[in-house]
Amino acid sequence: MFARALPSFFTVGNLFLGIIAILFAFQGHWEYAAIMVIIGMLLDGLDGRVARMLNTQSEFGKELDSLSDVISFGVAPAVIMYVSALKFTGVEGWIVTAIFPICGALRLARFNVNPGEPGYFIGLPITAAGGILATLALYNPYLQNVYISMAAMLFLSYLMVSQIKYPAFKKKDIPKAVYVFACLFFLAIAVSAIYFPKELPKVLFIPLILYALYGIKKSVVKKRRK
Repeated sequence: MFARALPSFFTVGNLFLGIIAILFAFQGHWEYAAIMVIIGMLLDGLDGRVARMLNTQSEFGKELDSLSDVISFGVAPAVIMYVSALKFTGVEGWIVTAIFPICGALRLARFNVNPGEPGYFIGLPITAAGGILATLALYNPYLQNVYISMAAMLFLSYLMVSQIKYPAFKKKDIPKAVYVFACLFFLAIAVSAIYFPKELPKVLFIPLILYALYGIKKSVVKKRRK
């Protein structure tokens, strides 16, 4: 019984962190809000892995995961960006803030109906898009231009509903030793979140944006070859 429920614990933990991220954002603690989204990404990566390891995949778990992702990686990052940069922009800020989770929901609905090719995602996963947006919000003081933030938000929204292919690392066979490394990495993230709350999310922004750009690069190269 516990084995069947274990993946859902990770999923609910992801949802819980998404809600906490929203609360942190409204209190002006954007660094902690971004960290909640990042840790939620780790839990989101574990729930599917654990379900496959224990052979406990179910439609219930699949739907719960999608609903949690909409909150944690759609609504929460959009709220973080809105509170940190767009709240003084007026109606256009409302619209852009709404577009991001809407595109994320469309992306998840499409994935549930058509997962795509084995080993690949069609469109930027909402998990990565949410992580990028949540950490990008921390760079707003350096950008000093709210329209750059809005453009980035719209571009991420487009990538989620696009036909660009992205590697699906969690669908590939990974040695068990990697799971040990993942646990240590999770612990390192937690410790870093305590001692370096302002710097950690900014550093994690780099690999996330590289992942987004990788898919665009591969798509451009493929079109040129054709």
